[in-house]
Amino acid sequence: MSIREIYETGFDEHREATTHQTKRCPECDGVVRTTTQETVCEDCGLILDEQHIDRGPEWRPFDSAERERTGAPLTERRHDRGLSTEIGRKRDGRGNALSGRKRRQLSRLRREHSRAMWQSTAERNLAHGLGEVRRIAGGMGLTDAIVEQACALFRRAQNENLLPGRSVEAMATGAVYAICRTNGLPRTCGDVATLARVSQERVENAYSVLNRELSLPSVPVPPSAYIPGLASTVGLSDGTRRQAAHVTERAQERGLTNGKHPAGVAAAALYLVAEARVEGVTQAELAAAADVSTATVRARWTELREHIEVDIV
Repeated sequence: MSIREIYETGFDEHREATTHQTKRCPECDGVVRTTTQETVCEDCGLILDEQHIDRGPEWRPFDSAERERTGAPLTERRHDRGLSTEIGRKRDGRGNALSGRKRRQLSRLRREHSRAMWQSTAERNLAHGLGEVRRIAGGMGLTDAIVEQACALFRRAQNENLLPGRSVEAMATGAVYAICRTNGLPRTCGDVATLARVSQERVENAYSVLNRELSLPSVPVPPSAYIPGLASTVGLSDGTRRQAAHVTERAQERGLTNGKHPAGVAAAALYLVAEARVEGVTQAELAAAADVSTATVRARWTELREHIEVDIV
């Protein structure tokens, strides 16, 4: 490819794939291969053309430390994706303490900067909602990847115009619960709503809106995923936890969990095994830990007792 062809057709600097040309080598009539660096004959090695673009750094690394100037990566946690400027408080860029006059000057700059930060009410709501997502996810101990996905979902909900007429806090909490569902994490709506500043009913409504309007790929969480958390909450032994997990697996194989609340099935399995092992726990305690009603635990326990036999180990 000649320099004239590059200017006429355009050149993608990020293209890494190798393309094969139909023209032949003028020396040996071999196959000519064009990459992002050069056009070369595969048979005789003749270089027909080369790109004069150096994609490497302009420095030479004489020390072991790798130089970078890319800055912090983009993040979904900030309303501006982390591209805004932040003004420091007590120390300069070298770690030296600032004088009182300089601190007062930076305080005035921070005040004016905060006033000019928001371009619209929607941007302010976005920042508030992302802050709620980070707070709730931090209280639940979720990973950074889950937080990024929840923030991206809340941003998408605002872009789809789902926030008007609804609480920002409810939509932020619903986004966290929705990402837990799509990733198969054993978290109930009550677990998420406990940390929210709105009622559980509003969180459930926000999740329903997100799931319906955005067509979320929610996956059913198996009942066995709730066993460890429930057993730890009510103080059951490891043997009971292992046997209850086995009971839920057998119930799932027989189709007893279809259309049932997975946390309710897990609570019923724990009660069934704890009753056989004579461990002190009530249906009310398991229902409260699973965020279901006592009637749900009793109904699932009756079904499991009729179809599955517990082997005491």
